[in-house]
Formats: sequence, C-alpha cells, structure tokens
Amino acid sequence: MSFLNQFGTMFNYQMALILIIRVLTALLSLSVHEACHGFAAWKLGDATARRMGRLSMNPLRHIDPMGFLLLVVAGFGWAKPVPVDPRHFKNPKQGMAFTALAGPASNFVLAALSAALLSLLYHSSVYRAESGFWVMAALAVLMWLNIGLGIFNLFPIPPLDGSKALFSFLPDRSYAFLLHYERYVMLLLFALVFFGILDTPLGFLVNAFARGLCNLTGLPMEVLATLLNFIYV
Repeated sequence: MSFLNQFGTMFNYQMALILIIRVLTALLSLSVHEACHGFAAWKLGDATARRMGRLSMNPLRHIDPMGFLLLVVAGFGWAKPVPVDPRHFKNPKQGMAFTALAGPASNFVLAALSAALLSLLYHSSVYRAESGFWVMAALAVLMWLNIGLGIFNLFPIPPLDGSKALFSFLPDRSYAFLLHYERYVMLLLFALVFFGILDTPLGFLVNAFARGLCNLTGLPMEVLATLLNFIYV
C-alpha cells in the first residue's frame, strides 16, 4: 500500500510540474510577442499601446483566456491584439509591416536563446540531476512553442502578422479593403486550423527550424525530441 501511495504522489508531482512548465512558457511566449508589437509601434511613432500599458511583460495585460488555454493544451493559441493606430506612422503601411513582424521576430530570438541555453546545460551534464532535467524540459518547451508561434504568425492569412507584412506591398485601395474585411477573412483561418489543413506545412517548418537551431547550437535533435515527448504526454 505504501508503494502505491508513493507512486501516486510521484505521478501527481510530475503532472503538476509539467502543467506549470506548459503554463509558464505559454505566458512568457505570448507576453513577449505582444509586448514587442507594442514596443515596435511606439518606436515607429505610435504610442497607443504604451498608453494602454501593453509594453508590459505582465501577462494579465496580454492574455486572452481561450487563446491561452488552447496554447497550453494544444500548442495553438493567441493573445489580445495590441492596439495600433497606423495614422501615427510616417509611412502607415511600412509601419504596420514592421510592427507586425516584431512579434514573430521576438519569438525566434526567444527560441534561439532557449536552444543555446539548452545546449549549454546538456553539454555540462546538468540533465543528470533531477532539477537540471526539469529546467531543460522547460527550455525545450519554450524553444518549441516560440518556433511554432513565430512561424504560424508569419502565414499570410488575416489577421496573422504575415498578412500585415504582405499587405504592405499592395496598392493603397487594396490594402484598405483587406484591412476593413480582415475580421471576416479570419473565419478562413479558424477553418484551416479546425480541419487541420495547416498541420502538415506548419509541422514541416517547425521541425526544420528546430533542427536548424539544434545544428547551430550543437544540441542533438534527439535530446530535444525526448524532452518534448516527456512534457507533451
């Protein structure tokens, strides 16, 4: 009976740590993404996000409950969009493009930093200690989530960031038209996600990007896969 109690305690302990890792990495990833949108807009001349406190790393200022829950459970989610007024930019279309790209760029930087730290810990044999293993698992999830967020948001489908960058190359009339009907085109995105149409291209790109970071940092891809399989049971 004592063995069963001990096993149950260990199981609950591991599940709790896995949940904490998934929640904290999702909070950090979304907060960095949205805060960088606001920071880019502010530097380009629009202080709307700054006035509304959206340059903060406080996740409560950015998190959409449903989008956050989906990111934790399914690896796909969203945050509250940062308010941007393109009229304050010297070049509205260019300003919107740079502001939009700042979010995915921040995710790629965070993924690269996570990969570098993960490789450093792996080669220092920290993973042999239980605490080191959990730190590495958290970094692996942070790396994977941010690669996924960065690539997904670059898809040129409204309202994703990639569409705003792509729209900046369109004539003014077409640009204004697409922005006006962006919310309706968003239904297409939900359909693509719901029916899993984006799963194959997204999975291919995320794996390719992750493998590239592993090669760059000297982290074995097998180590990353093992850590992720442990967390995403």
